[in-house]
Amino acid sequence: MALAALRIYALVGVGVSALFLLIGIDRIDEDARGAYLFRPLLLPAIVSLWPLVVMRWIRLELKTS
Repeated sequence: MALAALRIYALVGVGVSALFLLIGIDRIDEDARGAYLFRPLLLPAIVSLWPLVVMRWIRLELKTS
């Protein structure tokens, strides 16, 4: 049961990290535009901390609109 929950958490994290690294990071950090070599380094952190990334991303998107 715990292994299934961990697997779901990781799969959601992979999805969030893919969306964030392709779309979100350019909107949040202007210095990240065009800097594609460092993005794979962020992958493990985003997968493990994806709820925080989503909350911050949503908060910043609401602030800019």
